[in-house]
Amino acid sequence: MSESISSRPAADPSRRTSLGTLLRLLARPDVGPVLAMLLVAFFFWAIDSGGVFASPTNVRLMLANAARIAVPALGMTVIIIAGGIDLSSGTALALCSSVLAKMLELEFGWPVAVTACLLTGVGCGLLNGGIISLTGIVPFVVTLGTMSIFLGLANLVTNETSLEPPRSSIPWWLNDLAAARGSSLGFEGKPWFPLGLAVEGLAALLLGIVLYATVFGRRIFAIGSNERTARLCGIPVGLTKTAVYTIGGLFVALGALYQFSFIKQASARDGIGLELQFIAAVVIGGGSLNGGRGSIIGTLAGAMLAAIIESGVVQLGLKSPAKSIVLGAVIIAAVGVDRFRNDPPDWLRRLIRR
Repeated sequence: MSESISSRPAADPSRRTSLGTLLRLLARPDVGPVLAMLLVAFFFWAIDSGGVFASPTNVRLMLANAARIAVPALGMTVIIIAGGIDLSSGTALALCSSVLAKMLELEFGWPVAVTACLLTGVGCGLLNGGIISLTGIVPFVVTLGTMSIFLGLANLVTNETSLEPPRSSIPWWLNDLAAARGSSLGFEGKPWFPLGLAVEGLAALLLGIVLYATVFGRRIFAIGSNERTARLCGIPVGLTKTAVYTIGGLFVALGALYQFSFIKQASARDGIGLELQFIAAVVIGGGSLNGGRGSIIGTLAGAMLAAIIESGVVQLGLKSPAKSIVLGAVIIAAVGVDRFRNDPPDWLRRLIRR
């Protein structure tokens, strides 16, 4: 008996090490979402018999659609890292877009209209952050209340109708921001690389520098990981939270520019439900709703994954509700992965340590 046991071949150490390294790599919040995005894209490409999915026109459309979600989701990433949530971001976006359209309709000029849009977003974020910091009410309740407030304000601005300003009042760059058109590069009326993608990349780069290379960024992660400890360490928690929600509001206003560029009109209904897409992009991208963790690259991948799913559902000829069903399943799977990452079972711990 002892001879048979001793003669049993030992496991290959290099194989164990490779498996553990692979699992640790997949557990990183900036790797798993990118891999999931690539796998889903490959799936839809593989079943596409007509070659439509990977066509340049469809790819540009997916990139433009992803940017429309990714920009506000970047602001949501900062909020979630700090341990917060913003349920009002969708209606705040509708309010910002309505202010923009109203100013253009009244012929104030695009500089005034865009400035008013951005200030509206900053004001919405400042209101959320100020109430949360001063009262200590949980963000879920505060932003649930302001969600209704912003929706009402958007209805007042639009008079409960859709605003469609004259095309002549819309500047060329706002036309191109999310329209996958290239007049800004001298290719009037021809499909081209979305201008908004460059703006999205610049915004992501700047936000990444703030999060990962500044004291302010480290404070955000510290508050999200353990607010009480952060307070004991002398971090101005209230002021930092207010700043975080203000940043989130600014990115919502930028998202309103994308939204308006996409549909060329504004109404209070446009933002209903968008907050779920922003949160979904962050969660799919590896962000933790418990705070303390999030990834800029992951959020961008999460937004792109949502755009790929939407395009793939259309390609398969499924009805629009199918997109929500698939996206909901992906969110549940992403939260499950986050749960395993935070508290993996014993068998997974052993594999990761190898």
